[in-house]
Amino acid sequence: MSFLQSALEANKEIYSLLKNSDDSSLFEYGIDENSKGAGGDRSLVIDLEAEKIFVKHLQSYGVILSEESGRIGDGEDEIVLDPIDGSSNIASNFPYYGSSVTLKKDNKPFISVIANFANGDYFVKTSEEFYEGSFDKEVTKPVTIKDTSLIGVFEKGYKDSKLAKKIKKQGFKFRVPGAVALSLGYAHRLNFVIFDGKLREYDIIGGLHMCEGLFTYVTNEIIIVSKDEKTFKKLKKSLL
Repeated sequence: MSFLQSALEANKEIYSLLKNSDDSSLFEYGIDENSKGAGGDRSLVIDLEAEKIFVKHLQSYGVILSEESGRIGDGEDEIVLDPIDGSSNIASNFPYYGSSVTLKKDNKPFISVIANFANGDYFVKTSEEFYEGSFDKEVTKPVTIKDTSLIGVFEKGYKDSKLAKKIKKQGFKFRVPGAVALSLGYAHRLNFVIFDGKLREYDIIGGLHMCEGLFTYVTNEIIIVSKDEKTFKKLKKSLL
């Protein structure tokens, strides 16, 4: 089995767990409510359970760098993992959460998989393909740019009202859903994706891999992505 097949199997197992389980303890904090994962956030039980599933499927392919436990195992290649992207959303039963996993070779993204556990969507980016599918259907199709998009996404938008006002002043509508990897995965459907906050590899590597070919601006403090050059230039000029 290939890395890609194993990553999809891991995601499918977690999706099935979440879809079929009525165990509310999955969405509580772990043993120590004050303990934090390697990424700096407190871990829910589901964060750690999802991490275990990924490790089971992927540990033979390289060292895993997980947002929850940090470095796991050894290997020549690196696997950057966010087991649950949008933990606060899943704990609140807000349907926008998933995962992000990327295999790096020569320090560059080689294969990325982003999954939406709320509806079963998933996106796959390799050196040869970029496609989307659903865990509920046996059909995949190439990712294409949606011509008309009425909204964008401003991840962490609640932290900076000044930037939010600048975006609004330009006449753009946006949402603040709270799962940056997932939002970057959907960038081809959205008018834009903006992330304002601390950039952690767990959060962004897979999503930015999938944004290759779009108009993208990335610094240590902000990400601006748009499929439309005019929108991109307008946002960049207004926000920077």
